[in-house]
Amino acid sequence: MTAPGTFEIRVICAPEDIDRITAALAGAFTTGPARAYPTRDRTRIRLYLTATDRAPTPTQRLAQSDH
Repeated sequence: MTAPGTFEIRVICAPEDIDRITAALAGAFTTGPARAYPTRDRTRIRLYLTATDRAPTPTQRLAQSDH
């Protein structure tokens, strides 16, 4: 079970893609540690990550002068 505001990401991938996929997901979301398990046929990996959306980056706006 995940806490409110979090969700689980599940990916099945080749073992050589684990680092690339976890880095891409960590770049897009705030993630916890990846949990990896072999698939039933033992040829691929099942990755599980708990994630939350990142807060949007604040935007600085300049007010126009009336003068």
